[in-house]
Amino acid sequence: MASFEKMDPEDAFNSADFRHTHTIDDRLDDPAYYDGVRTKRILAFIVDYIMVAILHIPVAIIVFFLGIITLSLGWLLFAIITPAIALIYVGSTMGGPDQATPGMKMMGIRIARLDGGRVDFMTAIVHGVIFWAANIVTSGFILLIGLFTDRKRLVQDLLLGTVILRSDLNDDYEVDIKISKRK
Repeated sequence: MASFEKMDPEDAFNSADFRHTHTIDDRLDDPAYYDGVRTKRILAFIVDYIMVAILHIPVAIIVFFLGIITLSLGWLLFAIITPAIALIYVGSTMGGPDQATPGMKMMGIRIARLDGGRVDFMTAIVHGVIFWAANIVTSGFILLIGLFTDRKRLVQDLLLGTVILRSDLNDDYEVDIKISKRK
């Protein structure tokens, strides 16, 4: 990677490393990508919430029997199974190859980074943690920010440089990644 401090500012801007990490993907300016995203995002959240609740059943059974075997010490795990399941679920699905949770896939939306790169496991987890923390602190009023921001983004999207957009307009995400890296 080039050292931008030692380069002429124009050369640094035109270098491939700088362009890939500092440009906003132009295709994300198309308003069609955001048509109906708020509603789809809400419905996707409900589906994902139900999926996480269903995943609790086998884990809770295991923790229950672990508590019996360990003379109730294992039952302390009940305090962490909800966040653990939710974080693994979000990290492995939203940070996975489809860049969407199952609920998001059902609603035809996905997450994307503004620079055109892929969202990784850790970014997806931080996305979920910021969402829940902001909702706990503001009692859900933070969701109103999506009514006033460009691209219908929420706080976690603004902080992480991500956006939720329709995936039905763009079936081949890998081709878009390659195109955005060439710019």
